Amino acid sequence: MKPHRTTCRVIYADTDTMGYAYHANYLRWFEIGRTELFRSVGLPYREIERRGTFLPVSEAHCRFQSPVRYDDLLIVETTVDPKVRGGMKFDYRLLVEGDERLCATGYTRHACVGADGRVSRPPAFLMEAVRELLIED
Repeated sequence: MKPHRTTCRVIYADTDTMGYAYHANYLRWFEIGRTELFRSVGLPYREIERRGTFLPVSEAHCRFQSPVRYDDLLIVETTVDPKVRGGMKFDYRLLVEGDERLCATGYTRHACVGADGRVSRPPAFLMEAVRELLIED
């Protein structure tokens, strides 16, 4: 699967007193990548939830490679792991635009939860969106 790419800028509020991005923001940038990936196939999160499916994070991992600073323009690359069946797993790479320096890699795992709060397998409409992502060039 070709990674979906989106960009976001590191704002001043994302940084600590040394001017480096605070570590918790990496998970927020992962969320931006995941949200925009779904949007790219016409399935924004709002629509997923309107259809009664929620995707709470059940696990998150981030490996920091090089620092990110205020005003860097980040490229968030996001892919779906096709091997996961009992939920969803997204893999991420964060790069700085320009030199495409690798800043971080990571993943998030998500349970599929119905409006009733019960865990379930991903519904057909969600799996169809994933299939569409996997066949894109």
